[in-house]
Amino acid sequence: MLRLRRFLLIAASVAGLAVLFHLIQVHGLEPLRNQVERLGVWAPVGIVLLRGVSILLPALPSTAYSLLAGALLGFQTGFIAIVIADLLFCQSAFLLARRYGRGPIKRLVGDKAMAKVEGFSRNQLEGNPFLLTGLLMTGLFDFVSYAAGLGGTSWRAFSLPLLVSVLLSDAPIVALGAGILGGGKLLLGAALLGVFALALVAGLVKQRAQQRKDGSAS
Repeated sequence: MLRLRRFLLIAASVAGLAVLFHLIQVHGLEPLRNQVERLGVWAPVGIVLLRGVSILLPALPSTAYSLLAGALLGFQTGFIAIVIADLLFCQSAFLLARRYGRGPIKRLVGDKAMAKVEGFSRNQLEGNPFLLTGLLMTGLFDFVSYAAGLGGTSWRAFSLPLLVSVLLSDAPIVALGAGILGGGKLLLGAALLGVFALALVAGLVKQRAQQRKDGSAS
């Protein structure tokens, strides 16, 4: 039953995103933004909740919500919404893992996601805040949050790398959404440079993590 609910949630989220992008393509962004403005504070709250669910259930496309936040809310409001969502729900994933351990987390996220979570071993995260920060800046930040909790990382040792990674990595993605669909050339150019830098960081961090893993295995 849990797997069925998770599958239906994923399917509904993907379908909702597909419909939203279709509406943007067919009717343009401005009428949709007008509708969002009528929602007032509920629009960013909705983005926060959608992003949060995508963090707690890592199979959902969390990056898409960052793009949508920039496109629908603008860079400033979208960035604030995504930062709040990431700080709140990544810490929730971390604390859930620390409190309940592998069994309940595995039932929550599923076997495939749990395999990725367990791939970030304790040796890769504990005592290395720079590596933890780098891993949280990649697209695997939700898995890393669970892994840090399972590995026994303290809340204080997790919170600062999370804050730094969120502030550095969320801005380019939200700006990309705001630039592509909002037509801001300067913002789009800065966003593309930021995304390129994030890709370089992700590659270096994954390489470093693999080297530590190989070293631990030998």
